[in-house]
Amino acid sequence: MTSHRYDRLVALIRERHPACGTTTVVAVDGPSGSGKTSLVSGLADAAGAAVLHLEDLYPGWHGLDATPPIVRRVLAAVSVGNIGTAARWDWVGDRPGALLHVPPAPLLILDGVGSGAAMLRPYLSLLIWVEAPADVRKERALARDGGVFAPYWDVWAAQESDHFAVEETRRHADVVVHTGA
Repeated sequence: MTSHRYDRLVALIRERHPACGTTTVVAVDGPSGSGKTSLVSGLADAAGAAVLHLEDLYPGWHGLDATPPIVRRVLAAVSVGNIGTAARWDWVGDRPGALLHVPPAPLLILDGVGSGAAMLRPYLSLLIWVEAPADVRKERALARDGGVFAPYWDVWAAQESDHFAVEETRRHADVVVHTGA
């Protein structure tokens, strides 16, 4: 994504008022491999934002629907000026790991599938949906995470499909970003 696009997104973010206490929260949601993390990396640098990667919180390969309530507890704490905490998921041990601490910040970007869930929207100032063709997404995801993701692609993709059908995340997005051909 060009810096011009980051400039437009940064300007849009700056127009928004905080909805999570004094923290402006931007969710970047969309299916796996769509380019969320790449977008978030550049956007966070351009805007000077803190980032919460939901992949640190998903409780395993079957845990997509369990993640929004975890994030809601973190944001509820941040909204009243407290440090939000959640157990970081230990992917190797397949169990909860060390605590992750999320302090209030002027700008926080949520990066990951489920970050635009209905239960989180009251805390969001902006919801960005990122999408790419299915074949491009799968190629990116498997290139990025190799043999770790490959056995779970279908399981995770089915959860995403169900989640997005119920949540209608794309329909609620303020901005849609297309990546890939």
